[in-house]
Amino acid sequence: MLVLVSSVNEWSGASNRADNPTLLIEKFERTITENASGLPSTDLLQTALSGYEILKKEQTITRPEVITIIDFSLPSNQERLWVLDLAEAKVLYHCLVSHGRNSGDVMAENFSNKPGSYASSPGFYTTGETYFGKHGFSLRLNGIEHGINDKARERAIVIHGADYVSSEFIEKNGRLGRSLGCPAVPEELSAEIIETIKEGTCLFVYAPTESYLSKSPVIRKLPSFKKG
Repeated sequence: MLVLVSSVNEWSGASNRADNPTLLIEKFERTITENASGLPSTDLLQTALSGYEILKKEQTITRPEVITIIDFSLPSNQERLWVLDLAEAKVLYHCLVSHGRNSGDVMAENFSNKPGSYASSPGFYTTGETYFGKHGFSLRLNGIEHGINDKARERAIVIHGADYVSSEFIEKNGRLGRSLGCPAVPEELSAEIIETIKEGTCLFVYAPTESYLSKSPVIRKLPSFKKG
């Protein structure tokens, strides 16, 4: 497994607080207590924000004010999606999110970029346009990592609401229901989340696998990473 390292001195633009992941994390930690909305782990947040900064500088992201992070190292019966307001350093949403039926049961362990795989794809995405489909109000995703998630459009991988993403489903089954590969969110939050992150924001789906971390075009651009 790869251990990612990105220090203040290593990161380009370190003198600018708004462009520095480490300083932004410190700002989040000052404004959010551990027992309130919570944050992703520091390592994950560092990686997500470092990748986000690369994409922002490359002008891949057109709406840099928010980032969405999904942590598939956590089981589906835990809240593992965050939408973060980067300007105000606050958590906008922290909720449950599904993984694909062929990615695993409680844990997402298998990932694929292949059409028809019904598995989740990790990596960095940008959000696209909204539409109304079989799952109601939905949000298209653009996978920007070649060979990892770039077939998201072809696979119709989107964010949508689902009734199987709920605490009631967990109480009955011990886990969430699973999608065909989409990161489905609770129905009661889906419209709000989609409106908040649509049209050009950054989404990072973390998978704790060497096959992703060692091949990710974005991760490989980070200032420093090493095998641990």
